[in-house]
Amino acid sequence: MKKNTKGFTLIELLIVVVIIGILAAIAIPKFASTKQNAYLAAMKTDLRNLATAEEGYASNNAGAYFQGTATQAAPQQNYAPSAGVTVVIATSGSGWSATATHSAVSGMTCGIYVNLAAAPGGTNPATAEGEPKCQ
Repeated sequence: MKKNTKGFTLIELLIVVVIIGILAAIAIPKFASTKQNAYLAAMKTDLRNLATAEEGYASNNAGAYFQGTATQAAPQQNYAPSAGVTVVIATSGSGWSATATHSAVSGMTCGIYVNLAAAPGGTNPATAEGEPKCQ
């Protein structure tokens, strides 16, 4: 009588499952890191776009900058940040500063400032004028 040898043995199937598990354990943390980097990039881009919007607003309003909180649902003037990003803008004399946070990233804040004598400090991590920085 001939034995049926079609299919895989239990050992072969277990080895494949272990290999897939190892690959998943390597890939999942890298994916999470990539998502966080994308959120940080969105916040930095929104702050750069805000700088352009602020200068346009100031040129139309005798050098005055707008301030307040901007979200996608409640934009400020001609500026709306990306989905999930909240930007808080503060003016001081002839300059302004802003901080951005993302709803999917806890504990990370990005900041920028323009035309201020010194870096704003506090919750704003910016250290060089006109360059967004995150912490």
